[in-house]
Amino acid sequence: MAAGPGDPVRRRAAGARFFCTVGRGLEPFLMREVRARLEASEVEYILGKVFFTTCSDLNMLKKLKSAERLFLLIKKQFPFNVPSVSKGKLFSEVQRLINDDPESWLNVISIWKNLLELNAKKENLSQRDANPQKIKLGKNDTITGKKLKTEQMQEMEENRECQLEKQIEETLEQGDSLTKREKFQEEEFQNDAAKAVDTHKENNLTFRVSCRCSGAIAKIFTAQEIGRIVGIALMKQFGWKADLRNPNLEIFIHLSDIYSVVGIPVFRVPLASRAYIRTTGLRSTIAWAMASISEIKAGTFVLDPMCGFGTILLEAAKEWPDVYYVGADVSTSQLLGASDNLKAAGLKDKIELLKVSVIELPLPSESVDVIISDIPFGKKFKLGKDIRSILQELERVLRVGGTVVLLLSEAHHRRLKDGEGRSIPLNSKGGHTDELGVAKCLIPEEKTGIAKTVSPSLEASNQECLDKMPPPFGSLVPMECYKVSLGKTDAFIYKYKKSHSSGL
Repeated sequence: MAAGPGDPVRRRAAGARFFCTVGRGLEPFLMREVRARLEASEVEYILGKVFFTTCSDLNMLKKLKSAERLFLLIKKQFPFNVPSVSKGKLFSEVQRLINDDPESWLNVISIWKNLLELNAKKENLSQRDANPQKIKLGKNDTITGKKLKTEQMQEMEENRECQLEKQIEETLEQGDSLTKREKFQEEEFQNDAAKAVDTHKENNLTFRVSCRCSGAIAKIFTAQEIGRIVGIALMKQFGWKADLRNPNLEIFIHLSDIYSVVGIPVFRVPLASRAYIRTTGLRSTIAWAMASISEIKAGTFVLDPMCGFGTILLEAAKEWPDVYYVGADVSTSQLLGASDNLKAAGLKDKIELLKVSVIELPLPSESVDVIISDIPFGKKFKLGKDIRSILQELERVLRVGGTVVLLLSEAHHRRLKDGEGRSIPLNSKGGHTDELGVAKCLIPEEKTGIAKTVSPSLEASNQECLDKMPPPFGSLVPMECYKVSLGKTDAFIYKYKKSHSSGL
């Protein structure tokens, strides 16, 4: 029988519709990443969220680096017209999110279950292939075979216990790359898969609702009230049961003045929560975004001269392993934290750490291909030297054609803009690049179709940010600029290219 238009198998073949939450300012990075990494189509964004369609499985989706959380999309629509309706009318409008199109809910639930079940089957096949092959016995070998099987089982159990003890010892002594957080995340994922397999009928599902309200609707309803309204509608429409502690399914709703979005979290653990980072410093999504536009290639020399806990180098080394990485810092405590992170991530042999000052780097002039660094804002760690002194040393060690990507505060920006630089003329395009950073890094051979990854409004935002950039600093020419949110404060990701020999 041919599959109908609403059939989940047919919809899955055409690709499922997802959205990711993303830090403010990182939308263009995620848009380009989903195109490059997942071959996604229909990529669009609203503030803090990126929507896309892909046929990728969960193992590929888990590799997204610039996203916070991943959801299967159920509904996306215009916001409720709050000022023109009463509270009772708004109550009915919220219920219509479920009641107007129940079929779309069931289709997305089917896709969600299929994704988890498919992944569980792949995991089982992988584990079965990893197990030793069973010995085939003839009819006359039944008794001998049983004895042999018993002996083998005992021997395997003893070997397993010995291996387990050895693994525990190695973990304590060396710091195995599979950390407790990785095990926890894997267990959470397997639990989700098991629940999906156990709930073949939609009316057997248990659920809870997570809700966010902002703008005008938040003045009328609390998130708890919206959650209660949606929960009652789901129970009446589908016969599901509410379970706030351990549900099969979580429904996420965000209502604002810009949009109304409903989805299903694909993973319980956020994508931005890196299992391989033991001690957190700079947010991992920001670190990856910086590395993604730095034009890292195999065999290059990458330096972080103020590495802190090494987050930027960790993100870069996980994505581009065949590179020589060096992290430097003047703080012993920061280097100890970085060393712990490298050990936990299994990258101790990939990244070299040095205790040196950023203005006295023990490196020959024009010897580094890429420099990436989070310059301290002066709140937690005081910047002993002026930002211009730091840039001068970075300019010295960077080769001609090399890239510098820095995370700078507004105070740094003002110092650079007010200072007197050894400027050089910009090229005919104003020294700007074509916003291809992420796609070029992830798929170097791809040359077409990338310009569509960023919408005109994002390009305009980037142009506005670029217009506010400082003038060229000597041979370092500003190329790209992104204003990003760090939570309580904003910062700027600046990309420079070295145009000619500095003569330092």
